[in-house]
Amino acid sequence: MKIQIINPNTCLEMTHSMGQMAQKVALPTTQIESVSPSEGVASIEGHYDEAISAVGVLQLIQQGKLQHVDGHVIACFGDPALDAAREVADAPVIGIAEAAFHMASLVATKFSIVTTLARTKIIAEHLLYRYGFERRCAQIRCIDLPVLSLEQDRDNAYQALLVECELAKRQDGIGAIVLGCGGMSDMVQDISQQLNIPIIDGVSAAVKLLEGLHGMGITTSKWGDYAYPNLK
Repeated sequence: MKIQIINPNTCLEMTHSMGQMAQKVALPTTQIESVSPSEGVASIEGHYDEAISAVGVLQLIQQGKLQHVDGHVIACFGDPALDAAREVADAPVIGIAEAAFHMASLVATKFSIVTTLARTKIIAEHLLYRYGFERRCAQIRCIDLPVLSLEQDRDNAYQALLVECELAKRQDGIGAIVLGCGGMSDMVQDISQQLNIPIIDGVSAAVKLLEGLHGMGITTSKWGDYAYPNLK
């Protein structure tokens, strides 16, 4: 199968990094194509950035549709334009936050989220309520570093993430940790090994869910509100 990884921001380094991580966890028969918009915002760190990124996401969904991909991943933890993308697409579309919450709930009764800037905490809270996971999340923690620091100052960002994940493990009464940014995907294995607790990366989770849906022959429903947009 072919999976399109959509990085909604314009940071090519992050796009490449998430694509590499996706390929590592994918089946040998799965082809990963990682893409990002040519115009938009360099990172997504709030409601405004999400709104700006939505048009680029939908354009890339249309591009993937023309290329007959078998699934799309929206690789930003705010899951921007997810419902609209599901209307447009033929193949399943999965946002990395929703994927990570589902995966974490399968291996632990409670989980914490460790994300980037404190201002994005409310976005994660909204998603937990939207997806019905508010009772499964014990805490949302922030390393309070900008998204681009995950690429530009990786060592410092990794240490901050490791410290916050260790605090979550010791203090939150949890069984798993969800990483709250697609740009953290290449750090998940090292942190998991050091802390010996399941660390869930939404990019990897979305890829494996898409492979499962593909194997079962299930795609997004076109009956109801996810039907194709009305022609105008």
